[in-house]
Amino acid sequence: MSELALFGGPKAITCDLSNDNPLVKWPIFTEEDEAAVLDVLRKNTMSSTAITKEFEQEFAKWLGAEYALGFNNGTSSILAALYGAGVRKGDEVICQSNVYWAAGTQVMSLGATPVYANIEEGSLCLDPDDIEAKISDKTKAILVVHYLAHPADMDRIMAVAKKHNVKVVEDVSHAQGGLYKGRRLGTIGDVGAMSLMGGKSFAVGEAGMLVTNDRSIYEHAVALGHYDRFTDADITCEDLKPFTGLPLGGYKFRMHQMSSAVGLVQIKYHDEQCAEIRKAMNYFWDLLEGVPGIRAHRVDESEGSNMAGWYAPHGIYVPEELEGLSVTRFCEAVRAEGFAGCWPSANAALHTHRLFQTADVYGDGKPTRIANADRDVRELDKSLGKSQDIINRCYSIPWLKKFIPEEIEQCANAFKKAALNYKELLKDDPGDPENLGVWFFYQHTAPKK
Repeated sequence: MSELALFGGPKAITCDLSNDNPLVKWPIFTEEDEAAVLDVLRKNTMSSTAITKEFEQEFAKWLGAEYALGFNNGTSSILAALYGAGVRKGDEVICQSNVYWAAGTQVMSLGATPVYANIEEGSLCLDPDDIEAKISDKTKAILVVHYLAHPADMDRIMAVAKKHNVKVVEDVSHAQGGLYKGRRLGTIGDVGAMSLMGGKSFAVGEAGMLVTNDRSIYEHAVALGHYDRFTDADITCEDLKPFTGLPLGGYKFRMHQMSSAVGLVQIKYHDEQCAEIRKAMNYFWDLLEGVPGIRAHRVDESEGSNMAGWYAPHGIYVPEELEGLSVTRFCEAVRAEGFAGCWPSANAALHTHRLFQTADVYGDGKPTRIANADRDVRELDKSLGKSQDIINRCYSIPWLKKFIPEEIEQCANAFKKAALNYKELLKDDPGDPENLGVWFFYQHTAPKK
């Protein structure tokens, strides 16, 4: 291939990759979305729930769930899902470490203890074998993240959960509408929760959603922070009936109706949009099949699974095939080729942050993570090598929204060009910085731990 752009050669990407290009533009909002929002404003129903309840009904029908409950954001929906699943003070919850922080902090908010398990190298999701190794008699739930839209191995995870009689909470924030062997993600475990914020593949503004087939889980999620639905007429669980009228957690979790109005529009087109995204993303990876040093992070769709809207897509880096070239140097070369969004790493491992090691958030006199535990689970973190190493084996790729072959080919060629010319990059390779990793995707480098 031609000389690397980093050293003066022509760029592989000549198309405009700004958000004005349909290839990468997201979210896709139209006059229909605008009209829905304006209707809420003009009727002054921003803080009502009629539209939200309609959105919930459509969302539940779409996923094939009995119940859906709207939230002000995905973090709140995760907290309510955990509470609905019975997580309380002194319990343990098996979690994934290299994910967004909300998956661990909400466990601590309930007075429970996040216990981190390792990931599988291919899916980057929880390893069912390590889940089982980390379960104790205090384990109440497993919090599964379908990371970067890749479905976790739910058959094996559900088998572990059944064996140990623990609940499974699915965090579907990266994969709304995705499939695992023909089943919608979020409906396989006991309860699903997800973000619908403006950057997600199902974007309605700032909102979250909980789905479940379990009436008790649904009612306990309502009780925690939906005061206007926590009424004698709505509640059937005997343990909740004496307390109806006020939210048990003192939270106000309802979804803003401008977001739910957008949701009612977006849900009509989401599956179609996701199919287009998958066509584009799979074409990108097909073009890179067999290129040394880089691997696709994607699922085998022949089994009835898919990557939904392929949120925050990444590739897996194999430095051994490029004589140890750092992912930092590789990404520098790709950026020079015209894709400014190529950065090394994925989410930094949460267990390495001081918040999950030494922070006493609520004044308990000891670290919040173990404030109500009968063992120091931080000792188990020593086994999380895969969760930490992934920051040196991941890189971001274009999130392609439209199947535009000639432009996708340019994007793929940028990565191919960097990989095939790796020997030139080795000469001045500075290696990876010690603090490589991100706590959230719009931050390129994490602060020192």
